[in-house]
Amino acid sequence: MTNKQPQTVSIDGIDYNVDDLSDQTKILVDHVADLDRKLASIAFQRDQLQVGRNAFFGMLKESLDKKEESKE
Repeated sequence: MTNKQPQTVSIDGIDYNVDDLSDQTKILVDHVADLDRKLASIAFQRDQLQVGRNAFFGMLKESLDKKEESKE
């Protein structure tokens, strides 16, 4: 026999029992949670892209520096 803990969601510091919410409110909670996950994923991808861009920009500058050195 397992004791199920009620699933809760915290909004503005108030905990709500999900089972007590209306179906429409549950859908809204799911949308907000999904959007939070997507925003976190986009932030992670942005960080990866920024690091990649910085790496390629560094290689570009190095390439240009080598070109300038060969002219001298």
